[in-house]
Amino acid sequence: MSGGAGFPLKTVAIVGLGLIGGSLAKAIKKNTPCRVLGLDKSETVLEQALACGAIDKACAPKELAQADLVFLCLYPQQAVDFVTEHLTCFRKGGLVTDVAGIKGMICQMLPPLAQRGGFTFIASHPMAGREKNGFSASDADLFCGASYLLVPCGAPQAAVQTLSAFALRLGFAGVRLTTAEEHDRMIAFTSQLPHALACAYVLSPQCPNHKGFSAGSYRDVSRVARINETLWSELFLDNRDALIAELDCLMGNLQDIRNAIQAGDREELTRLLRRGRQIKEDLGE
Repeated sequence: MSGGAGFPLKTVAIVGLGLIGGSLAKAIKKNTPCRVLGLDKSETVLEQALACGAIDKACAPKELAQADLVFLCLYPQQAVDFVTEHLTCFRKGGLVTDVAGIKGMICQMLPPLAQRGGFTFIASHPMAGREKNGFSASDADLFCGASYLLVPCGAPQAAVQTLSAFALRLGFAGVRLTTAEEHDRMIAFTSQLPHALACAYVLSPQCPNHKGFSAGSYRDVSRVARINETLWSELFLDNRDALIAELDCLMGNLQDIRNAIQAGDREELTRLLRRGRQIKEDLGE
């Protein structure tokens, strides 16, 4: 298939076959004629991916030169380290992207490496996921209806168009171009803050006794507490300034509600709750 002027996509490589990498591999095989190469540290995962047809071949780093497009489905620092270690393995003139949940560090480190390696790098973030991790949780339809965020990092327009068109072929509902700064600021609110909130919520000593007393509210708030603590610790720390600002805002709002309850101020409490309801209604959600 042709993904755009100068960037035909015939072979795609996935580095890291976890939830996102495995789902990308399956989505590519389901929705495109591309050949898929897979690279993972686990031989068991590679065997599973081959057995179910998610990949056509398990490859070594040196075989990445065969790929027109490489997805780095690794933790942020792992992605930088992998490219640094295997810089000469990527196809000259090829396209490389990542799937990391933060972009500040990625967009600082990887474009200069791409220039040295002779390939094009575009940062990306599929806005999809599940509470469960690993290849066994991957799904070809994981991205259906989801948003795909792209940070061009100075890449040629043809490359941006290629990756955008490819994402739409995989089932994404739309592609949004953004900057690393806007991405990390918004992700702190839409993704990182809810995960921090969910973890803080289930740390209550009441949580183990919730059965029989809980329904939708408990499930909605606690759902993403099933967290990969190693990955999310890295994401939180890499985006600390934006996340701390959102945590401060949340704690300030909670303090306002607490103060109104403590003071028995029904009028102020009603005003605060009404304001929250109106914001959601104004957003049409």
